[in-house]
Amino acid sequence: MKASCRDLGLMDYRDCWDLQQSLFDTLLESKAARNRAALAAGNPGAVPEAGVEPAPAAGNSPDEAGTILLVEHPPVYTLGKSGHAENLLIGREALEAMGAQFFHIDRGGDITFHGPGQLVCYPILDLERLGIGLRSYIDTLEEAVIRTVAEYGIAAGRIAGASGVWVGGSGDRGKSGEVPRKICAIGVRSSRYITMHGFALNVTTDLGWFSRINPCGFTDRGVTSLERETGRKIAMNEVKSFVVKFLSEILNVRIYK
Repeated sequence: MKASCRDLGLMDYRDCWDLQQSLFDTLLESKAARNRAALAAGNPGAVPEAGVEPAPAAGNSPDEAGTILLVEHPPVYTLGKSGHAENLLIGREALEAMGAQFFHIDRGGDITFHGPGQLVCYPILDLERLGIGLRSYIDTLEEAVIRTVAEYGIAAGRIAGASGVWVGGSGDRGKSGEVPRKICAIGVRSSRYITMHGFALNVTTDLGWFSRINPCGFTDRGVTSLERETGRKIAMNEVKSFVVKFLSEILNVRIYK
């Protein structure tokens, strides 16, 4: 199985969201076309999907799982579908005056920040083709980040009841007695086992932006970055390489550009 990878550099959030949606829709259309073809061939396991037109033949390649986008965004706050608007601690006008945007979006999770120095990864993948469920997929994203930050000597892990990757606190690889600090936020959407959105890993992010929100809805936990934890600048391209490497290994997928 394989998946393409596109490095988008710095890209406006709305433009990237539109690109995600286009790739997501194409993958759904490809899946519907395969189901119809299987149904026509007499496969009783195929489920017809009404109202969806076939995708181009290239989208039906039997070993293609989808696309992974790597990107940085200009300053933007996003609120998940189940999030609470009161976790944005300043008014929208003040936020926009600071040069940041705001979007209420269709992923899970609460409010978070994206900005320069943060690696955002959006995998648009067919989980059925990969043979995993949604919970295992989220575990995979977390594990890829845990392994990535370990390359820089950072022991990170998970905290029960809180998605993402954490340093310190009661994470399963962290140190007890510390206030948990989130280094990576995760929020995904899935329909018919096709995914979009993903995770945001703080590399050299200006953490001051997080002071204007309750990050991911928490008021008793902090945020951190690779730079904060190591005390040095980390090259974004190096971090991207590690993320792609570990996603490829854990998903057992060849990721190509």
